[in-house]
Amino acid sequence: MALDTITINKLIDELKRELINSRIDKVHQPEKDEILLNIKSRTNSYKLVISANSSQPRIHFTKVQKENPKTAPLFCMLLRKHLQSGRVTEIKQIDFERIIRFSIESYNEFGDLTTKYLFCEIMGRNSNIILTKEDLTIIDCIKHIDFSISTVRQLLPGLIYSPPPAQNKTPILCEEINSISLDFKSIGQTPEKEIMANISGISPLISREIVARATGKNNLDCSELNDDIRQKINAELRKIGTEKTNPCVIYEKTSGKIIDFSPIDIFQYSEFAEKRYFESINEMLDDYFFERDSMERMKQKSAFLVHLLNTNIDRTAKKISILKKTLDDAKKKEDYKIKGDLLTANLYAFSQGDKEVKVQNYYSENYDEILIELNPTLTPSQNSQRYYKLYQKAKNAEIESEKQLQNALSDLEYLESTLMLVNNSSTEADLIEIRSELADLGYIVKQKKKGKSEKSASKPHHYISSDGFDIYVGKNNTQNDYLTLRFANSQDMWFHTKKIHGSHTIIKLGVDKDIPPTTIKEAAELAAYYSKGRESTNVPVDYTLIKNVKKPNGAKPGMVIYDFYNTIYVTPNTPSIEKIN
Repeated sequence: MALDTITINKLIDELKRELINSRIDKVHQPEKDEILLNIKSRTNSYKLVISANSSQPRIHFTKVQKENPKTAPLFCMLLRKHLQSGRVTEIKQIDFERIIRFSIESYNEFGDLTTKYLFCEIMGRNSNIILTKEDLTIIDCIKHIDFSISTVRQLLPGLIYSPPPAQNKTPILCEEINSISLDFKSIGQTPEKEIMANISGISPLISREIVARATGKNNLDCSELNDDIRQKINAELRKIGTEKTNPCVIYEKTSGKIIDFSPIDIFQYSEFAEKRYFESINEMLDDYFFERDSMERMKQKSAFLVHLLNTNIDRTAKKISILKKTLDDAKKKEDYKIKGDLLTANLYAFSQGDKEVKVQNYYSENYDEILIELNPTLTPSQNSQRYYKLYQKAKNAEIESEKQLQNALSDLEYLESTLMLVNNSSTEADLIEIRSELADLGYIVKQKKKGKSEKSASKPHHYISSDGFDIYVGKNNTQNDYLTLRFANSQDMWFHTKKIHGSHTIIKLGVDKDIPPTTIKEAAELAAYYSKGRESTNVPVDYTLIKNVKKPNGAKPGMVIYDFYNTIYVTPNTPSIEKIN
């Protein structure tokens, strides 16, 4: 769900209570479309994130600490120049829209007190962050919008800022909403869609909630409504904007997946959902967007690697198909040899110019006759040699194809395993290491490094089981090899999903060699969680001592074989993983 007008309105009330007369201490830009303001009041300090991300636009206080680039982007430097040490004097919602305007007083380079406006437009793919002078002249914006992008509204330095064109709808928070009465008589239309078509600033979730509160149902057709129900829906519509704030995030009861968030209580899902309540809109938004934004950003940053790996997987799969067909064709090699032998034994029975010859097959039990095709341009001896050459060619192809098939199957195993690791990556450092690994293997052209790398190497996941044992999980194939072949001792315990691509998981035993069943189960859950079977149930996980794990000569990173193992079945899920420290 995106932030609607009701959420924005209630959020502004919270921001006003905390930020009016506070000063902007620092400005950062951790992402190309996101800024972070460190704001200090007399009693508290806050981190305010403002994001113009197309899929996750938002504004709220946050506790999340992101890594900032070594060199601040130009927009960030501009905000520091104009806003740093400035005082927040006003926070206002513009025209009942999803636009928040911060008024900030600061001194310019001449020592004059000036007012700048920071407009935060939280509007899906059209989201933006715009800095203007007091006369609304645009100083700069985080996204430049010119005529090639929009012929209706341009946002460029030097232009005068104007809000987006007004919709031909009634804003949910305006005074006119108290007298509105929708007729809900559009045939084939649901009442919630009728509300969305006539009222602005309202989300699909709140629109459905209005109908659900009035009727106790959803997915009704307007033709099913009587006058009494229409009046009830209109009554709910008129009071929803002033409903008491009760922030909550709604989850599916069975899977635990997030459905949505809301600034007010939601009843439409009944017993099919669970709700988690928060003290403030800010806390709710920070909790809701933390995981979703991280996943979205990682998805964007990993897009190149995902495309590269999928392309190579498809190419390798086609190669395997061709090699298997070549091996099937090579099974005919013995037929070629038999025909060569029979022609050699019957050179007198045919001559040059013949297209075929029928001879007795002394290789068969009953000495059946066999018809052999001939090349009429060749002599009898050359025809027999032709079949011997076909035999030798098929034999050589079988040997080479078998070798190439094993290599291709190994490549496919590695590529699919690496794709799983990319999809499970949680930081940019993880992706950089996987990219470096692929470059070392020739899948990516290596780039010449200028100076020393600024990125430090990532470390394997480290958990402590409920019994106090250290558990390590590899983030990429290089780390998998390091954990299994160098870090672990021969008596440490090794885990891996059975016939499913996943990370190597190690329990370090230390002095205590007896592993409690609880720790084994937790390590297996981690192995399953960091595998392709993350969303599955009853995932089989093999475990054995490190001494039983071997790496074949020439095997790619992360590829090992093992024996003398046990298997445990576990169901991985996020809550169970979070319980492991």
